[in-house]
Amino acid sequence: MPVDPQLRTLEIEIPTQPEVLVKLSLLMAAEDIDLLAMSALVESDMALAAAVLKAVNSSLYGLRGKVQTVHQALTYLGMREVSGITFEMGLRAAFPPTAELDPVWRRASERGVIMGRMGQMLGVDPWAAHSAGLFEECGKAVLYRHAPAHYPAMLRAATRDVELIELEHRAFGVSHDALGAALCESWGLAAAAVASVRYHVEVQDTLLMPEAMQRRGVSAISTVAWAMLQQPDLLEQVVHEISPQASLDETLVLRAARRVGEQLQQAQEHGR
Repeated sequence: MPVDPQLRTLEIEIPTQPEVLVKLSLLMAAEDIDLLAMSALVESDMALAAAVLKAVNSSLYGLRGKVQTVHQALTYLGMREVSGITFEMGLRAAFPPTAELDPVWRRASERGVIMGRMGQMLGVDPWAAHSAGLFEECGKAVLYRHAPAHYPAMLRAATRDVELIELEHRAFGVSHDALGAALCESWGLAAAAVASVRYHVEVQDTLLMPEAMQRRGVSAISTVAWAMLQQPDLLEQVVHEISPQASLDETLVLRAARRVGEQLQQAQEHGR
């Protein structure tokens, strides 16, 4: 499905996928993934490789020893998580660095790890889940680049994303959830990831998935990750409400969420 023509008529630019990430996507799609080729690809871009290594050595992953090469990172963390980090850095590079977007990228890192690991535990495409987590709020970066003089005030004014999308619609005729989905689509992400990004604000606000929504597993994991990061007291309620809508076992979803939460807490302790 092509990018919504409304976005083109509004002249809100959707960034193109960096060449390294295009090649990485092709490697990820292969049946037998070549780890040496993947590490060589990332290391071919010095700035990207440096950013990946900095991220790998952060407290989010809590590795006991310092990782000095991308190949080491692949060995310790695995293909999906290193690919996710690479996509995150490529996504950041597509937008101007700014303090207002720092919280967006920080949440993207945490959410991507949570969703990818939960996807793996629950039998839901872990790469689609991880990438959906990374791209969930990227539409905010698109709007920031489109209107840097005005958009930061909207970010400050809205206490919840459901309020933010109302402000965005009034100002631009389009909201960050739709723009994020368009960016996911133009970068070739899985349909389940695109749908999760497109509907994440609605599902998080109502705990109801649209009837037309298919491949609901990634969206369910997204909503659980949101509860873990933003509303931990509501985790059990969110899991209870959202799991049946995606045909997921409530007990297994809650167990996966708690296990991933423990992993991240242990990583932070090791990374201190």
